[in-house]
Amino acid sequence: MGATELLLVRHGESLGNVAAAQAREAGAEVIDVPARDADVELSDTGVDQARALGRWLAGLPEEDRPDAVWSSPFRRARDTALTALEVAGLDLPVRLDERLRDRDLGITDTLTDAGVRKRYPEEAERRQWHGKFYYRPSGGESWADIALRVRSVLADLERRHRHRRVLITCHDAVLLVFRYVCEEMDEASVLEVSRSQTVRNAAVTRLVREEDDDVWTLAEFNSAEHLRDSGVPITAQASPSDEQVPAEHGAGDVR
Repeated sequence: MGATELLLVRHGESLGNVAAAQAREAGAEVIDVPARDADVELSDTGVDQARALGRWLAGLPEEDRPDAVWSSPFRRARDTALTALEVAGLDLPVRLDERLRDRDLGITDTLTDAGVRKRYPEEAERRQWHGKFYYRPSGGESWADIALRVRSVLADLERRHRHRRVLITCHDAVLLVFRYVCEEMDEASVLEVSRSQTVRNAAVTRLVREEDDDVWTLAEFNSAEHLRDSGVPITAQASPSDEQVPAEHGAGDVR
C-alpha cells in the first residue's frame, strides 16, 4: 500500500487572487493578471502564509511530518512548497506534477463572471445548464476532467510504497476534487462543500486511511490555525475558476 496520509494545501495568496478580487469589486469584465497562469507569483501575504505553513510543519512530531512532497508546477504552488520546506528545515525534494495544475478555463481565462456573461453569453448559458462540476469552457476543463487527473495521481501514489505521508501543494478546485475522489462523494456533496466555504490560502486539509483500508477519511479541512497563531492574514479569495454564481438547474455553483 502507498500513502496513508495526504496533507493537501492550497497555495498562499497569489497576485492573481488579489487581481481577481479587485476586478470583482470593481465590476470589471477582465482580471488584470500579472502573468500567464503558470507564472503568477505569491503576494507578500502569500509568502508570509507559506512561511507560517513551514513553522507548522517544523512543529509537528517527527513521525507526523511528510516524507514526500508533490506540487503543481505553477509557480504559486511550487513556491509555497519550497518556502514552507525551507522554513521547516525539511530536506525533501519537491516533485512537480502537471496533473496537479489549476483548472484550465479556456476562452474564459482572465474573465470575471460579468465578463463571461458580456463577451460569451452562449458560454454563460452553457455553464448554467451543465452546472459547475460538468461545465467545460471551450478549450478548457471541467471539474470532472480534474477528477481524471487526481485519480491518476492517486494511482501513482499507491505504487510508491515509501511515500506514506505526502504533502501536496495545489489549487482550490484540485484540492476539492481530491476530497471528491478520496471520500467517494457525489456531485451534489462536493458542490455543497464548495458552496459552504472557500478553500483558504495555505490552509491544511488532511485525509487519512488505515494500512489495510482503501477508504479515505477526512481528518481536517481548511484549517488555518497555523496562520492565526503566526499572526498572518487568513485569505480565502475564490479563484477565477471557482466564482460563486447562482444556478437555475439544481447543479449548484456554475463556475
